[in-house]
Amino acid sequence: MVSGVAILIGAVSTFAAAALLALIHFFTNLFFYQRLSWEVVSPAQNALGLAVILVPAIGGLLVGLMARYGSDKIRGHGIPEAMETILFGKSQMSPRVAVLKPISSGIVIGSGGPFGAEGPIIMTGGSLGSLVAQYLHLTAAERKTLLVAGACAGMTAIFSTPVAALLLAVELLLFELRPRSLLPVALACAVAGFLRGLVFPAGPLFPLQTEPVSMMALVSCVVAGLLCGALAVLLTFALYKTEDCFHKLPVHWMWWPAIGGLIVGIGGYLEPRALGMGYDVIGDLLNGHLLVAAAISLLAVKAVIWVVALGSGTSGGVLAPLLILGAGLGVLLAPYLPGASPELWALVCMAGVLGSTLGAPLTAIVFAFGLTHDSEALLPLMLTTAVAYGLTTLTLKRSIMTEKIARRGLHIFREYGADPLERQHVSDLMSARIIAIDGTIPVADALSHYYDDYNLDRVYPVTSEGRVLGMVDYPTLRAHRHSLARCADVLAPLLPEHVLLPNATARFAAGRMAQLEVSCLPVVQDLDSMNLIGTVSLRDLLRPNRSFIEEETFREKMR
Repeated sequence: MVSGVAILIGAVSTFAAAALLALIHFFTNLFFYQRLSWEVVSPAQNALGLAVILVPAIGGLLVGLMARYGSDKIRGHGIPEAMETILFGKSQMSPRVAVLKPISSGIVIGSGGPFGAEGPIIMTGGSLGSLVAQYLHLTAAERKTLLVAGACAGMTAIFSTPVAALLLAVELLLFELRPRSLLPVALACAVAGFLRGLVFPAGPLFPLQTEPVSMMALVSCVVAGLLCGALAVLLTFALYKTEDCFHKLPVHWMWWPAIGGLIVGIGGYLEPRALGMGYDVIGDLLNGHLLVAAAISLLAVKAVIWVVALGSGTSGGVLAPLLILGAGLGVLLAPYLPGASPELWALVCMAGVLGSTLGAPLTAIVFAFGLTHDSEALLPLMLTTAVAYGLTTLTLKRSIMTEKIARRGLHIFREYGADPLERQHVSDLMSARIIAIDGTIPVADALSHYYDDYNLDRVYPVTSEGRVLGMVDYPTLRAHRHSLARCADVLAPLLPEHVLLPNATARFAAGRMAQLEVSCLPVVQDLDSMNLIGTVSLRDLLRPNRSFIEEETFREKMR
């Protein structure tokens, strides 16, 4: 069922992406050319003069009002908000976010905000998936899957990169790698990829074909990767320092986007091409159509206004600005890096900055390939991005995606590994030395024989002729200590979920204990005989983790 719904969400998110871009073009025409039109235009050709400084401020003011009186969930760049909703909000998004997020993003970007459409569509597509899941009364895990399916389908529709969108889900959004979630997301991305041709031109967004690289490119990729990582660290540091500065302002946060908009407007007056999404700038950088001096000026302004605008809490995305800044770094480095054509360095630095800033290297590598279809660049992309990601991992505690959530006191885990409890079965951990209570003995006798002041927390299986009847603890027996009841009489009815089979995983056992709120469960040979062969306690479930810690820390000598 979830996969079928994911296919539908993939289709809806594709057209939602088209609607969002149309909305951005509408507001661009309205703000910069004072006309009602859906025509694709760039804010760079405006003739407003000094008045252009006020345009982003007006857009920021409108979004500040929408965030305060509509929903403050529309603030931010989309992906961290989606991550927080998944991990701490049971993947429940409100209809307000689904409506206000694209409108607010259209206003911000249309009024010159230096953002791409990918962050807003990730939030919008995720909202659609979450709302459908809530309407169908699905579980939190299923809601998460559909939320991510909508988000990644929207990214696929914007950039025509379905595989990269799927990897984004794995590295940033799903927080698991299981068929139950991966398959629906893959189906949604595939459907969005096929349907994209109905609303957008076919083919890669920035087609590029570079020349084969030489051995000298090995060293050049390492140098480029180090510089990409350094730029990612600088951008992350600058963004959150800027955000701290806004928090110190003696005005309500509703006004922050307007204040940030004034800085954006000044930058737009100095460098008009720094305004808006800048997809045309990415194409020019990749194809070497910008002189180095012009690139330096454009990139400096773009970096400043992007950091200020995002730090002000307005609505926008991070992918397109990072692509521009990374590609610009490559243009600056190209004259000094031997071993490949100049266009390659713009491409690999674009991926290096993106992957190291987001903390998603696989996504960045495949994303760069999907944008250009340049197969010759795959090896340099891999090396440069890996080096950049390694540097930021060693330098930063958290990425630009998780730092924002951590500042709210929430912990985001970013590493996947095999669960030690999945690697062992109940038969490997159970205690075969069974101390069981005969169900025929009186409660008072069981209390005096099996419990004293030192083991009141013990839980014992109750049996009759080797067949388990249930588990009993001290509070249960004590409640019947004055009666003449036998131990078998005070037990709750035994259900199949109250026992474990020896071939069950330790993870299953832990989940069953948590569900029943017990610290010990009996292990039976099979459900027909209910023959007791052992018990598993919480203490037993610690053993796999102990082995895992030894594997991680103990260094063995060579044999």
